[in-house]
Amino acid sequence: MFDADVLLSDVKILASDMFEGRKTGTEGSKKARNYIINQFETLEVKPLISAFEQGFDFSYANQKYTGTNVLGIIHGATKPEEYIVTSAHYDHLGIQNSTVYNGADDNASGVSALLAFAQYFKKNPPKHSVILAAFDAEELGLEGSKYYVKHPIVSEDKIVFNINMDMISRSNNSELFIVGAKTHKSLEALLNEVAQASKKVKLTLGHDGSDNLEDWTYSSDHASFYRKEIPFLYFGVADHKDYHKHTDDYDKIHPDFYKEVVRQIILMFNKIDQITF
Repeated sequence: MFDADVLLSDVKILASDMFEGRKTGTEGSKKARNYIINQFETLEVKPLISAFEQGFDFSYANQKYTGTNVLGIIHGATKPEEYIVTSAHYDHLGIQNSTVYNGADDNASGVSALLAFAQYFKKNPPKHSVILAAFDAEELGLEGSKYYVKHPIVSEDKIVFNINMDMISRSNNSELFIVGAKTHKSLEALLNEVAQASKKVKLTLGHDGSDNLEDWTYSSDHASFYRKEIPFLYFGVADHKDYHKHTDDYDKIHPDFYKEVVRQIILMFNKIDQITF
């Protein structure tokens, strides 16, 4: 399906001190961006526009920033005019008090899964066209995805779905949450079927405002699509003790769990790719 060793290598590299915590607008962010682009090119992903980069300016906490989304495209085999955006944010918290916040789970894990999708598509072309979006500035208010949905490059009415991955590489009880099953009429039954077949990972639908769990509907970049009434699925784990701390390092992820999670997300993508929107 995909090379699990490459998946882990990508996380380890993106979460290394070399990338200085990948904070928006920094040299570390630029290095991370270049790494993602190089991997896309190696995997024969084409840029969505003339180049992979979509720049944008914004303000956060009275400071001006320039962010950059990285956008690639895989053209669909049978439904090329309909687009599924598969996304993960690559930014993190940078350097604070001379300490690097590497963000292995948050969100080198999601970006590396995005690259695994690209690898998978080389031998398994999707039916829909797929935009692979590595968003910037999620940590500063979802600014990268907000900008993208306002400037989608392809017509907004052609974007039929968003799959967003943010923190997917560790869980003490091997549980992955899936948010957004209620955003499309066909999803809940379909996802329950996939979840029940999963043996190594507990796939739990929820965190969507309909249970007693914290509502994650607006917690990451999928919110930008939801506000445009585009159905989504968000994949993420529960917050852990290293969340937004400098200890969110590669050695804290759970490799076997992570590899199985990425496999399950790709299986779910395949189910979604069969839906007529």
